[in-house]
Amino acid sequence: MANSPVLLLTTTGHKSGRRRTVPLLYLKDQDDFVLVASNGGVARHPAWYRNLQANPDVEVEVLGVTKRVIARTAKPEEKLRLWPLLVAMYPGYARYQAITNRNIPLVLLSESQRRT
Repeated sequence: MANSPVLLLTTTGHKSGRRRTVPLLYLKDQDDFVLVASNGGVARHPAWYRNLQANPDVEVEVLGVTKRVIARTAKPEEKLRLWPLLVAMYPGYARYQAITNRNIPLVLLSESQRRT
């Protein structure tokens, strides 16, 4: 996908309770990983996004290293700053937003915000 970096995100199913792993493009923003819950521009959020809304304690694997992180939806001002960087990385995101009425959320994954 346009030579963009990929991580593996593992969430817990909000209904099933089962662990689910999906490959996703990401942008590194200081210590955070930034994900786009685009779902290809369809009207519904992707299942992984619904899962992390129910349980934000997730795992990521990047370059063979697994980390536990906490997920949160980006605030509007964060999205305003990050969206152009994400579209520059993968222009398809702009098309996805154009074909849906849904405001595509961005997700920040952070080790520094982990709950103890």
